[in-house]
Formats: sequence, structure tokens, C-alpha cells
Amino acid sequence: MRITHETLLKIANDTVARQARASRQLLAAYLCGSLLGGDYLLGGATDIDLVFIYTEAPAHEREIVRLTDEVHLDIAHHGQRDYREPRRLRVHPWLGPALNTCRVLYDPQHFMDFIQASVRGQFDRPDYVFERARKQAEQARNLWLELRGLRGELLPDQLKLYLHSVEYAANSIACLSGPPLTERRFLLTFPERAEAAGRAGLSAGLLGLIGAPRLTGDDLSEWLIPWQATYRSLPSEQTPARLHADRLTYYLSAFRALIDSDQPIAALWPLLRTWTQAVSLLPSDSAHRRAWWASLDAIGLSGEGFAERLQALDVYLDMVDETLESWARENGVWEG
Repeated sequence: MRITHETLLKIANDTVARQARASRQLLAAYLCGSLLGGDYLLGGATDIDLVFIYTEAPAHEREIVRLTDEVHLDIAHHGQRDYREPRRLRVHPWLGPALNTCRVLYDPQHFMDFIQASVRGQFDRPDYVFERARKQAEQARNLWLELRGLRGELLPDQLKLYLHSVEYAANSIACLSGPPLTERRFLLTFPERAEAAGRAGLSAGLLGLIGAPRLTGDDLSEWLIPWQATYRSLPSEQTPARLHADRLTYYLSAFRALIDSDQPIAALWPLLRTWTQAVSLLPSDSAHRRAWWASLDAIGLSGEGFAERLQALDVYLDMVDETLESWARENGVWEG
């Protein structure tokens, strides 16, 4: 299939039309994600992000539908009650930005007209921007607090919490000038958001938190083989949608494109995140853990190195808080 913007939009509209015929409970549907912009392909692969809203709570929260190796549908299923306070949605750090920019594809009862108008109303007002950013920073700090008493061997679930904390911290800065960062382009986009916040140094700090300065593109290329082996070994019945088998090419093509670019280290974030989550789904004695452990040793995220990174994350979160407070004062959210 030749992948063009027009082709993907037609698939999105056709998918919504089929669901509308199949389910009387479908209230509305909208398109979000990378397809709304021009930079929707990475490594020749992409997904089509759709949200279906139903009058009742849906049976499944998310599903992946393969179209080709390079393209799949990523469909979120929401209940109407998720949107019951539309004006509060404008300060939701994830749903707010999505609703602000989404393209409505199905809305016979004008439900989304009201929701979107409520969200877009003064969406960029400084106090609302600050509220979205503040919520991300609070999540980051809460996760750090869960980890600070860590004793013994680092487990995959604990590294997942660490990476989530780093993600929230970066997104608290990113949300001052745009929507949350997408996973595949996380390290590509963050520098410009940090600079927009007047804290360009936070970009280097972020790389340090995940061990990027220790790596080269060749190191990352070598990791692709064990990453694939781990991904392919996941039991389908226990695997979350984001690691669905039909998303392998979506990730792998992006990794290769990033590694071959002038910013190869940008592949580290999505690779490490997906690898860590995949390993967490496997038995503790799985042979696939050995290569993952070796990667952590290489970037200083194991043993004493992880304890040092937790301390560094504490300092980084303080810098994030200071940045938000400074931004709030400069934009009239706080006085003084």
C-alpha cells in the first residue's frame, strides 16, 4: 500500500463509518496524533490514532488493528462519562491537548461540538497551561517518592516507574509550549520545548538521566537484535496494546531511522521504554533479561548507578519545579 496522508485519512473515515453502522452506542469519534500534522511517518511506518466515545462504558479500552506491516489503527475506546466535566478537561494534561487539536470524524448529536468548544475556550490562558504542566510535575515527584526507598536488585517494574517519572518531568516542561511529547520522537522534540521554556540545559540533563552520553548509534544497533527477540517472545494474552505484535515494525522502523539519522541517541528513549516494559511481562528467570541487564549496565542504570540516577532525578525535579514557578511569575499566574 502506498502510504499517503490522503490514504490514511480515508482509512480513518471508513473505519469510523463501519463502527457507526456496527454499534448503536457510538456517540462520537475523533482523530488525534501524528496524522494531524505533516510529519506522520518515521522510518516509513505510522499509526492512525482514533478515539471512539460510547454512551456506555466500553468493554475494551484500546485495540490495535493491523492494516499492513507499516500501518495500523490504534483505537482508544472511551465512555461518555469520561467527558462529563468538559471545562475541567482543558487542564487535563493528556486529554486536554488531544481535544484541543483533534479532528472530529463522527458527531451526529453534536456532543463533540460542545466538548471541544469548552476545552478550546481560553485553552492557552497561562493559568490553564501552568495547571497542565504542574500536574505532570506532581506525577513525576510522586513516582520518585515511591522509588527513593528502593533496596536490593533493581526490577523491571521499578525501572518502569523511574522512566515514567522522567517522562512526566520532561512533559511538564514540554506542556508549557505545546502538547505532551510522543514516544518515538520524545528526544527529538524535547530540546526545542526546553529552550522555549528558557531552560535549554534541561535537555542535556534529560539525556544524562537515561545514560545517553555513554552510548553511540552502533551500541543501539546492537541492541535491536535482543530487543526484537524479547518483543517477539511476549505472550499475546498478557501483552498490553502498546506492545501488540502488530506494532513491532512501527517501533523497529523508527529505531533504525533514528539510529541512521544525525541524532542516533534519539532512539534510546523508545527502545529502552518498550524493552523494559516487555521484560517486565516475562518470568524472572527468562533468558531475555540478560541482554536487558547488560544494556542497563552500559548506561549506568543498574546497581549503584541507579541509586545515583535517583539522586540526579531528585535534583532534576527541583529544577523542573523552579522552571515552572519562574514561568508562572513571568506569565502573571503568580505574583512576586
